[in-house]
Amino acid sequence: MPVTVAIAQWQIGAPAHFDDFAARIEREVAAVAARGAQLVLLPEYLALELAHGFGAKVYGDLHRSLEAVDGCHAAWVDLFASLARRHALYLLAGTFLRRVGADFRNRAMLFGPTGRHAWQDKLRLTAYEKTAGCIVPGDALHVFDTELGRLGIAICYDIEFPLFARAQYEAGAELILVPSCTDTPAGATRVRIGCQARALENQLPVLCAVTAGTSDWSPVLDVNTGHAAVYVQPDRGLPEEGVLAACGETGHAWLMVTVDPAAVRAARAEGQVGVAADWDGQLAPGVQRARLAAWQQP
Repeated sequence: MPVTVAIAQWQIGAPAHFDDFAARIEREVAAVAARGAQLVLLPEYLALELAHGFGAKVYGDLHRSLEAVDGCHAAWVDLFASLARRHALYLLAGTFLRRVGADFRNRAMLFGPTGRHAWQDKLRLTAYEKTAGCIVPGDALHVFDTELGRLGIAICYDIEFPLFARAQYEAGAELILVPSCTDTPAGATRVRIGCQARALENQLPVLCAVTAGTSDWSPVLDVNTGHAAVYVQPDRGLPEEGVLAACGETGHAWLMVTVDPAAVRAARAEGQVGVAADWDGQLAPGVQRARLAAWQQP
């Protein structure tokens, strides 16, 4: 069935307290729910906004920020669970750097209309995350059954790896949700290309939420680039450029769009090409590895 989606291009704020952060989230989600949103996507690293409320000695240091924000986890879960229940929608609450043992995982939490939640951890780390010395990758890939269809989540850099999205497609995912945070145009371009490539390969919609604007107080959220967008395979009945919708402006915005997985499935079945169905052709023994060819004499 068609799904009305609200995808954030989220201006990073500087909340003084958790309650200030919660009040803004409540206003924003209520506004898009009033416009008919059934699925709401927020961006990667959203929870790090909360570090601002702990003062400069904390928010200027990544390790201290993660420790402080992790203490807000129960309130975070309560906030987003209550919003999902109140507005009877699915809500991807960006990502939360959650303590697991001695380290932290970059975790995307999906909340449903009953208030229940599940999560996907980021599987591959960027150079910045690796050098932080306290963030570790996840070790499991999931899909999620919802009343809107089966969903997969790929956190930012993960969308640049084709086998993750392929495994989610093979597990029945109809949409892939991408919470992202990039600080350079090059990073935003890599994520965009990854989203478009995964949409092409698997012939399903890929939805990307991003952080926006500048935030001088945070060493992590300092500069933000990219545009909220929905990508699909360019084929019959779908946009020729493979972009179903995208925010044209910079800064804070919501992209409201109706995504119809059935129309995408029809294009998959009746399109000019069948990349998803032809995927296994790459696995034939003769093409598993490239071999040096011998030149033939004339």
